[in-house]
Amino acid sequence: MPEERHTKTESSERPPAASRSRSLIKIGVFVAVMALALVYVAVAQPHVSWPGLFAMMAFYALFYWLGAFVASRRGGGLADTMVAGRNMPLWIGVFTMTATWVGGGYISGAAEATFNDGLAWAQAPWGYALSLLIGGMFFAKKMRRGRFTTMLDPIDIRFGKQIAGLGAIPAVLGEIFWTGAILTALGTTFGTIIGLDFGVSIILSAAVAIAYTVVGGMWSVAITDVVQIVLIFVGLIAAIPFAAATVGGLGDAWSTYDIDFGSYAAMFPPLTGWDDPSWGHMYWNWWDFGLALVFGGIPWQVYFQRVLSASSPANARRLSLGASVVCVLAAVPPVLIGIIATSADFQAQGAPPLDNPSLVLPYVLRYLVPTGVAALGLGALAAAVMSSVDSSVLSASSLTGWNVYRRLVRPQAGPAQVQQVIRRLIVVIGAAATILALNVASVYDLWYLASDLIYVLLFPMLVCALFVPFANRIGVLCGFGVSLVLRLSGGEPTFGLPPFLPWPWYEDGSVLFPFRTVSMVAGLATILLVSWLTRRVSSPVPMAALEPDSEERLKWGHDIGSSDARDDEAAPAST
Repeated sequence: MPEERHTKTESSERPPAASRSRSLIKIGVFVAVMALALVYVAVAQPHVSWPGLFAMMAFYALFYWLGAFVASRRGGGLADTMVAGRNMPLWIGVFTMTATWVGGGYISGAAEATFNDGLAWAQAPWGYALSLLIGGMFFAKKMRRGRFTTMLDPIDIRFGKQIAGLGAIPAVLGEIFWTGAILTALGTTFGTIIGLDFGVSIILSAAVAIAYTVVGGMWSVAITDVVQIVLIFVGLIAAIPFAAATVGGLGDAWSTYDIDFGSYAAMFPPLTGWDDPSWGHMYWNWWDFGLALVFGGIPWQVYFQRVLSASSPANARRLSLGASVVCVLAAVPPVLIGIIATSADFQAQGAPPLDNPSLVLPYVLRYLVPTGVAALGLGALAAAVMSSVDSSVLSASSLTGWNVYRRLVRPQAGPAQVQQVIRRLIVVIGAAATILALNVASVYDLWYLASDLIYVLLFPMLVCALFVPFANRIGVLCGFGVSLVLRLSGGEPTFGLPPFLPWPWYEDGSVLFPFRTVSMVAGLATILLVSWLTRRVSSPVPMAALEPDSEERLKWGHDIGSSDARDDEAAPAST
């Protein structure tokens, strides 16, 4: 199929020399800040591991320089900041999509779950892989063909800007929770491996990611992701042979693991797990979390920002399908590390007792592998965090600037003003995620909660906007309310919220009944039922409005990058 042709736009012109000079100045400021950070550490934390610290600084300097360099070469228009000028090549798209999902929470969380709860509870790798697969098959091409700018645009067009603004709440909260979880993983890792204070690690990491994201937008994020995903694979794979040698090899480690965890050593529970005493009600809880990861992984702006940056609708689908495969491969090293750690005698290696399972990956890197390999693994973790933090912060800021500020607060705002707001939001949202990371210690709890909110509240809304012709704003509003009330009624242990409805199977402070999936399905059913009953009172916006050249779309507002030629293969977006 023919690729999308582009006319000459702001994003394709080389920026003036003054822009490159400003980038050099910013790099100089960054180097000065890093030097001050080293002075602070030398005074306040004299027992830090200096080789590890210098390795961390080197990786951060590489990421920032690369992001600033790309920004100086690619220009700085709004289209570049948000969707890379809709001209991202397929191979870069696959790398940046993979790197976005394979973050610090993904890696540390997979190792933690495998070590502490069994392979069955390391759900994120296959859950998000299936999410990318389903997103690629049913959502990616349709969204890119419609030439939307954010995930909320079809919701805005079909149900109104107020409904889209409502949908922005769980979308932005989800990104902040996810970023907080990723930074938490990095803080614990740096504290264990190089002895750097938890808070300092988080603040420094967040500052670097925010800095180059503000400078370069989507292009900087995408190009740094390419380097980061390579570091992730190389750094973790290099650690496995050394770690395995300390426990007699992978074969012995797996034999011990299989005996200790029983049915939890399998990737999936037994088909009749509800009748297995070792599972009981946890069987249904497992399915609840798994479905939340699969379907809750689709309606993320961080996902659709890459889909919408693709050079054509066909490439939007391909990059999603390709990333689903690479995500599964990326989970293999942390899962193997979790299995090895169950057989390791860390105290014999001079380590303190491993009381916190979230530290299992840094423990392996510090105590079971040589110093040089540990430094490489540290780079892998730093890369994993950066690749997700920058993506998530940019996505939340883009969505807020485009669908909230531009549509609700200041409709007359021009591209330059929207871009300035997005850059400020990157700092604000990044700071909010950093504060959250400093106050919540669990990696997996925040990670699950992020997908939880998206799954229950936003997934039904997006599905109806794209695939249900008779859905209207009354139905969507009612469905959102039903989903929200039912979800809150199950409580949230992460924030100490108790359940207020008598859900069955309440054990150890948590509801094991699959109330998340019930809440999502109830919200979706409510949208369908209420929309059908009120279709004459509130006429649904036709599906044809999602077509890029439709009359309704032109009334809604100009699309970003509207000077580009339309896709040769584009077909009507309606169903």
